[in-house]
Amino acid sequence: MEYGICNLSIVPLRAEADDRSEQVSQVLFGEIFEITEWKENWVKIITNYDNYPGWIGRQQFVMLGHLSFKRFKQTPPPLTYRPVTQAWKIANNSIYYLPIGSSLAFLEGTSCHIGNDKFEIIGEIGETANLAITATSFLNTPYLWGGRTHFGIDCSGFTQAVFKLQGVRLLRDASMQAETGYPVNSLHDARLGDLAFFDNQEGKIVHVGIMLNGDKIIHASGKVKIDSIDEKGIYSEDLKRYTHKLRFVKRIF
Repeated sequence: MEYGICNLSIVPLRAEADDRSEQVSQVLFGEIFEITEWKENWVKIITNYDNYPGWIGRQQFVMLGHLSFKRFKQTPPPLTYRPVTQAWKIANNSIYYLPIGSSLAFLEGTSCHIGNDKFEIIGEIGETANLAITATSFLNTPYLWGGRTHFGIDCSGFTQAVFKLQGVRLLRDASMQAETGYPVNSLHDARLGDLAFFDNQEGKIVHVGIMLNGDKIIHASGKVKIDSIDEKGIYSEDLKRYTHKLRFVKRIF
């Protein structure tokens, strides 16, 4: 088995080995993965964080040895907690702008090491905030299919990112996240941090958001926003109508 580590700020993870292919997720700075296939200018990978498959460009990562991969998995590195953290690449005196949730791989003091490169983290690395502060920091982030950052995010990328910074690992898609946790009997019993799931006419889970309390939810739909929710589903304050049909609410922690 071969392994790699992302050495760029944000890399699109695509469904197929083509720049025009759908972005299904993103790989963030310092995240590691298994390599399962090579194809011309592309590699097919499975991400370590959420076991998600896809294709990235050959120039968008560096190789990682088996022992380093094992060390990373056994002792996950610190994360960045600000929307943007600057990292100084010493080799060429350039600046990287790291999104929230980036992994500061093989950190020593304020320096992290990826391949042969050393990155000096500028300013305080930071500590995690509570869930409500983390979630609301994403307000007005534009919706982006496959996105995981403040510069564009989808509904399950949003819930995954917020929970990642709370030390809770969620899978990538809403339908996958719906398989975790345990049911909350009613919205009346819902509390901050519960996940609400929504289905389509075929009964497939297609949307997820984070409950702020029993009647408010924060979610990514057009942008990250706070809407009202009742037993029918989400009522959009912007559109003045229901937009998502509630299936169930689950408690993750």
